[in-house]
Amino acid sequence: MDRLRALRTFISVAEHASFAEAGRRLNMSPTTVTRTIAALEASLGVPLLMRTTRSVRMTEDGAIFLERCQAGIAEIDQAFETIRGGGPTPRGTLTVTAPVMFGRLHVLPIITELLSLYPDLQVRLLLLDRVIRLVEEGIDIAVRIADLPDSALHMLRIGQVRWVLSASPHYLMERGEPVTLADLRNHDLIAIEDETDLHRGWRLEDGRRSGRPPRLSVNSVDAAISAAVAGLGIVRTLSYQITEHVTAGRLQPVLAEDPAPALPVSLLFQSGRKDSPNIRAFVEVARRRLNGVVL
Repeated sequence: MDRLRALRTFISVAEHASFAEAGRRLNMSPTTVTRTIAALEASLGVPLLMRTTRSVRMTEDGAIFLERCQAGIAEIDQAFETIRGGGPTPRGTLTVTAPVMFGRLHVLPIITELLSLYPDLQVRLLLLDRVIRLVEEGIDIAVRIADLPDSALHMLRIGQVRWVLSASPHYLMERGEPVTLADLRNHDLIAIEDETDLHRGWRLEDGRRSGRPPRLSVNSVDAAISAAVAGLGIVRTLSYQITEHVTAGRLQPVLAEDPAPALPVSLLFQSGRKDSPNIRAFVEVARRRLNGVVL
């Protein structure tokens, strides 16, 4: 068995979650890919991939092995580039995921700059308001807005955001501006259904128990913001989500003197891939644009 070829085949299958796609990328038949992975698993004595008719997923041993393989292959590729004299430059496909609105406002400009700098680089940007698993879904970099637990993934903090309350100037002129968190129970509230804590010390359930449930509940941040702009009540969002509306005067922050704790904006990627030219290039641009910024 050609060990290096087997490792590259395994990495491709794992990253694309598909034997067929790995075969297309490596110019190998699906049968050859299957036999190569089977031989690799036999030599290791453990299964690396769980196969069904519809999906390919990593085993726990496979995820650990993948991280080490990616690090080793990256070192080998970098050694070749160094000897060739050109130094490693970003090329191939970089897959990035981010929350929908943050990705559109702040990640897309990073990618636009990367694509203008590196003509051999292609980027796949997945804007999703859900947490996805990097290895299983073939993600190179994930942008997360949260206090993250310790994990085997490499984490790099590049900025921070805050939860804020806001309403339209027209609404506040008619209803008055709340002075304390307790005053929110006397106002019309716009709730986002996938939020569990609308503000520090105030929860959706508290409003229901007080006899004043939210006037409007939606499952979309964009819709909730539009409702607030239309004067339907007070909404709680992340600070960057309403920046344009505040600047334009369509929304006004509420209780700004009582800010919620900041939430970190972090980049997550597999530790073994932190020296990848693609990831290094993304991190460099992201740091320059966002490092330490409160959005």
